[in-house]
Amino acid sequence: MCGIIGILYSHPERRVETALLEKMNDTLTPRGPDDAGLWLEGNVGLALRRLAIIDVAGGRQPVANEDRTVIAINNGEIYNFKEIRQRLERKGHRFTSQTDTEILPHLYEEKGMDFVDDLNGMYALAIWDGRQKQLILARDRMGKKPLYYHSNDQGLWFASELKALLAHPEVPREIDPVSLQKYLAYEYIPAPRSIFKNIFKLPAGHWAVWKGGKLKIQRYWDIPWQGNGRSPSMREAQEELALRLRQAVRRRLISDVPLGAFLSGGIDSSTIVAMMAESVPAKQIKTFSIGFEEGSFDESGFAARVAGLFGVEHHAETFNAQKMPALLPEVIDFLDEPLGDASILPTALLSRFTRRHVTVALGGDGGDELFAGYQTFLASKWAGFYEKVPAWLRCHCIEPAIRQLPVGNRYFSLNFKLKQFLRGMRFPLPFRHIAWTGSFHPEELQELTGRQVSAETLYGEALHYGAGAPANLAGNPELYLYKKLYLQDDILTKVDRASMACSLEVRAPFLDREVVEFLSPLPYAWKLKGFTTKYLLKKMMRKHLPKNILHRKKQGFAVPVAEWIKKDLKQQFLESLHPSKIKKEGFFNAEAVVHLLNAHLQGRANHAKKLWTLFMFENWLERWGGKA
Repeated sequence: MCGIIGILYSHPERRVETALLEKMNDTLTPRGPDDAGLWLEGNVGLALRRLAIIDVAGGRQPVANEDRTVIAINNGEIYNFKEIRQRLERKGHRFTSQTDTEILPHLYEEKGMDFVDDLNGMYALAIWDGRQKQLILARDRMGKKPLYYHSNDQGLWFASELKALLAHPEVPREIDPVSLQKYLAYEYIPAPRSIFKNIFKLPAGHWAVWKGGKLKIQRYWDIPWQGNGRSPSMREAQEELALRLRQAVRRRLISDVPLGAFLSGGIDSSTIVAMMAESVPAKQIKTFSIGFEEGSFDESGFAARVAGLFGVEHHAETFNAQKMPALLPEVIDFLDEPLGDASILPTALLSRFTRRHVTVALGGDGGDELFAGYQTFLASKWAGFYEKVPAWLRCHCIEPAIRQLPVGNRYFSLNFKLKQFLRGMRFPLPFRHIAWTGSFHPEELQELTGRQVSAETLYGEALHYGAGAPANLAGNPELYLYKKLYLQDDILTKVDRASMACSLEVRAPFLDREVVEFLSPLPYAWKLKGFTTKYLLKKMMRKHLPKNILHRKKQGFAVPVAEWIKKDLKQQFLESLHPSKIKKEGFFNAEAVVHLLNAHLQGRANHAKKLWTLFMFENWLERWGGKA
């Protein structure tokens, strides 16, 4: 696991400065505290910070082929590197270390741009081909590892994080108003955009080639819509899923440093721990969880039960508002692009807590997007029934009654669910899920920012990813949308930044290539059967997990923000969203912000999602700057 950066100037006579490359590289030190590596050749420079996981002593980067005409760096892990290496050795390639990254220059020599087809892992990599004078970038299939880039007629700059790019004086720092609106709508910024103009994210499953001053980007893999062969039976699907998931877990147990697992007590993380216990003695497994003082948000009891069931060594810590003053500046410091997901805070605490014991942790990320685990998938099913209710009954009876429900601050309270459901129902299906999960809708953004934006523009990614979906796939296109947007640019971004800020590597077996390729085309009714979410996974695990774990209500890593804004964090919100400050910055209508905050503080509405999204942007802006 590492952080990588690179510079390629268009003019051959312009040399990359060592001091500047080192300065950029140093911003990524938390991602790789164990070592630094640089390679420079005239107008090309590559660098990385290394977190030593495999071949701790000998696995330095950059790595090269035998004649050093191909140079490679990588942030991530290639889980099938041993098989690939054996194949390459039989063809005469020679290796000098045991690191997974060393296969990259040799594999590229053999297969050219098709080298990515062989990789199973999480990675953001760069390869310099000195013979062809071209630079290749590639990002893993699901987007677990980040890769930003900026290009113009002067050259190409790339890095694992924005802060590394911003350390170069020629990289712009101008906020993109369209990206800001998308952040306010989604609570994250969907790829390929970033918060800054002309800085982009390489999308998951894509490679890029820079040659002769031109940048070419191409998709090399996509999540499959439907299978190509005979559809398995339900029993066969359970057996195949169990086989592939066990293999995925075993691949992620390869490590030369201490290893553990996140454990919430939900079915996803519990499944991962159960399969770890099949491969590793339970006493060697360490699990970690975060609890909350507010009962409706707390899952720690379930995590403790699962840990006891498998006899693993369990560690738990409690998160409360009193820990916010010290934690928030740390989060803003590593979160160099705004993210409105409040669970970044307990994720950061969990990562830091876990890192005190291990260097690698397995997690359950991806389970909800593969098996329709979110309550929005249930909402989508209810939407079909609700649309059949006569319009007069909806408009004059049901919706007025819901609007009169008292405001609640408990986890996913009834009034919140019903009001959020109605907010999303105003939009067609491609936009509905974003409206349910996000913060601001188009007309609200116009009031907040003074900029008019249509739903088609704001939610354009939903149209893009929904294009071409076969009509007979039921909800699989909705799952595809979540994998391409929410999973990639919220969940995986959150986990990557929080974990790498404290030098912890997190691995996600559910997002193994072979697991995703098998599961995604399976019938949607096997994932959401009636109103039972994760049906196939629950069937598969029914002999391994108790019913109170298999069938308990979906919790999620939510934070009691609504109550905290009114009490412990009130002063911080009043300062961050102060009218004079908002007016001076010029991004938002101060009156609209004040209205939202006052309505929430007075208990007239629950605007926690909107206010937190604004609060995080304001804190990000103060730390990372940028002009309107």
